[in-house]
Amino acid sequence: MTVLVTGGCGYIGSHLVWALADRGEAVVVLDDLSTGFDWAIPGAVTLVHGDIGDAALLDRLIAEHAVDAVVHFAGSIIVPESVSDPLKYYWNNTVKSRELIAACVRNGVKAMVFSSTAAVYGNPEEIPVSEDVPLAPVSPYGWSKLMTEIMLRDTAAAHD
Repeated sequence: MTVLVTGGCGYIGSHLVWALADRGEAVVVLDDLSTGFDWAIPGAVTLVHGDIGDAALLDRLIAEHAVDAVVHFAGSIIVPESVSDPLKYYWNNTVKSRELIAACVRNGVKAMVFSSTAAVYGNPEEIPVSEDVPLAPVSPYGWSKLMTEIMLRDTAAAHD
C-alpha cells in the first residue's frame, strides 16, 4: 500500500510518516514546507515539495506512486489569523482540499483520512467533546475545516 501524506513535514504529519515508514508502508509526502521541515521525516521517504492545490501534480503523484490512500494534514491552523485573513483559510483549507478530493476521485483513490479540528464544534459546553455535539464553528478556521468535512461526506456519497 502507498500512502500520500499531505503536510507530512509538519508536527503531526511527520509523526504519522515515521509510524508508517516503521511499519514498512510506502509513503509519499507532499508538503509546501511553509510551516513544516524536511528534516522531520525519514530520509528514505519520498518528499515532493509542492502544493495540494496543484491538480496536475496531484494526478502525477497518485499515478506514479500508485497511491492507495491519502492522509490529509496540509492546512493553515492559526485561529486568530483566520479571523484577520479569512480568505487565506478558505483558499488553503477549503479550495485546495477540494482539489485534493477531486484528484482522488479522478484517480480512483478510495481511502482518505482528514485531519480536522475540534474547532468545528465551536465552544462546546462539555469537555471532552464527543462527535455528537452540534457543529457550530466560531472562526473561519473552524468553518474552513467543516466545509472540507462536508465535501468529503458528499463526495463519499456520490463515489466509492
